Amino acid sequence: MSAASSDVLIVGSGAAGLTAALNLADRFRVTVLAKGALNEGSTAWAQGGIAAVLEPGDTFANHVEDTMVAGAGLNDRDVVEFVVGEAPQAIARLRALGVPFAEEGGALHLTREGGHSHRRIVHVADATGWAVQEALQRAAEAHPNITLLPDRCAIDLATSRHEQRYSGAGNVWGVYALDRASGMVELHTARATILATGGAGRTYLFSTAPRGATGDGIAMAWRAGCRISNMEMMQFHPTCLYNLEVKNFLITEAVRGEGGRLINPATGKRFMAYYDAERMELAPRDVVARAIDAEIKRYGLDYVHLDISHQPADFVREHFPNIHEKLLGLGIDMTVQPIPVVPAQHYTCGGIVVDRDGRTDLPGLYAAGECTESGLHGANRLASNSLLECFVYGEAAARHIAECWDTLPAVPAIRAWDESRVTDSDEEVVIKQNWTEIRRFMWNYVGIVRTTKRLQRAKRRIDLLTQEVEEHYGHFRVTADLIELRNLIQTADLIVRSALHRHESRGLHFTLDYPDMLPHVVDTVLVP
Repeated sequence: MSAASSDVLIVGSGAAGLTAALNLADRFRVTVLAKGALNEGSTAWAQGGIAAVLEPGDTFANHVEDTMVAGAGLNDRDVVEFVVGEAPQAIARLRALGVPFAEEGGALHLTREGGHSHRRIVHVADATGWAVQEALQRAAEAHPNITLLPDRCAIDLATSRHEQRYSGAGNVWGVYALDRASGMVELHTARATILATGGAGRTYLFSTAPRGATGDGIAMAWRAGCRISNMEMMQFHPTCLYNLEVKNFLITEAVRGEGGRLINPATGKRFMAYYDAERMELAPRDVVARAIDAEIKRYGLDYVHLDISHQPADFVREHFPNIHEKLLGLGIDMTVQPIPVVPAQHYTCGGIVVDRDGRTDLPGLYAAGECTESGLHGANRLASNSLLECFVYGEAAARHIAECWDTLPAVPAIRAWDESRVTDSDEEVVIKQNWTEIRRFMWNYVGIVRTTKRLQRAKRRIDLLTQEVEEHYGHFRVTADLIELRNLIQTADLIVRSALHRHESRGLHFTLDYPDMLPHVVDTVLVP
């Protein structure tokens, strides 16, 4: 096993991780680990944009209120005000890095998305995430103090129990990670570690998340001793392209923001008036996702239609060039035809409990982005607040590390990874079978609409599979698939346990057994 040391270790190379790296690198040696290629995370997949108050008719108070309403009051208002207030500066810094945000008449072009009361979404056509990822990655690659290591699959946090002389302090000293190219496990140590590992979308059968979104940071933090909060708040995007050949292609919220209408293909009529007559297609995602789910089940449909063909063709092509081109390749011209869409898992609103500085419960461990529960999103993330959270908390964690650097202890001697009692697996079919089973029962039992009986069924299966996976993990050398499966089952367990704890319907957690919202607001906090 090889070992490497740096001042700060960041696990994840998306918006949160690279923002933190760039804010630290002028003073410290920073190593960034990516599970696959540097640009394979969720950031590059983000089509919509970034929410920020930038026009005279809008206010911070409006943005805060929209966020609180979408989050069904489960948000931490102080956190919401903090993030919203930082948004304009975050946009300015991204422009300075060269992100080519769309402009109109010499000013930033702002679009509107579901749940927003004003136009406040800055974007790069319909590929904002890709442009942001490119700019951040370009800056990180050019910085001499940043080491970028792709194809490293983090296994577990290195904590005080891995010290050669156990201190009992509970610190985090880095991670053990598999080098996917060599098959060797590496120890990466640092005085401060930041988890920016993204969400847990691949726990579900249908998801817009990239292949690597298996809840790695959340599972590792839980095993190390961090509290996890609000994991039942799993966001389902209302409009994922329905296509049996091309899976997981998202149709951005902005299509509805620019006038797209949801139509039942069986009746030929718009249906959102039955579910939210005031906001219609611009209702928050949980409302729209449940409406589509209800129409599909009521009429026995495979999908519903999203139609923006009533807008001028040039307008559609200009605003959604990438989606237009992708759909044309599939035989759908969105300028004259409706788009078949279904809901799909989209965002993990719960996660590792962090404070305003991105600190977790463990000394030396920080977290930022989708793997966290900061208090921003509450029971449902408002559209285009996700990238914003990455920038604000990536910078906040970096700032706190820099301010407190002299108080962070030096890394002690950490034990090497021990493979002396394991062999190569001769049962890879176990991994494939369990992976498929988890995602299918999570979709069927822990999806958009839940019941206690379905949740209990899921929990029984999770308990059985956990035993199988841990037995496999204990006997065989780790592979990337085994690491992900272990994290997948752990994350699924956290989601189901959280859902069973909440005896109400609030935001993204909708259960037929408790259809009403309780008068008091309480986070679901799981303690290891």
